Amino acid sequence: MSRSIKKTKIHGITSAKSEKENKQDANRKFRRIIKQKVKADKTELPELREISNVWSFNKDGKHYNPEMTDKDMRK
Repeated sequence: MSRSIKKTKIHGITSAKSEKENKQDANRKFRRIIKQKVKADKTELPELREISNVWSFNKDGKHYNPEMTDKDMRK
């Protein structure tokens, strides 16, 4: 991987490196609610989008930056 580079000049609009922690928290919350409903013998199960709000995650999307240098393109 030392010679790998990004193929496009697109990167996230954020100070956070990734949304990994946000996704982990959302899925933990989702699994906990599912387990509680299964134990209570309820048939209606929620979807992940109903439980977590992706708009509150750390990243605000992506954008194209044509001024990125070769150093910025390294992974």
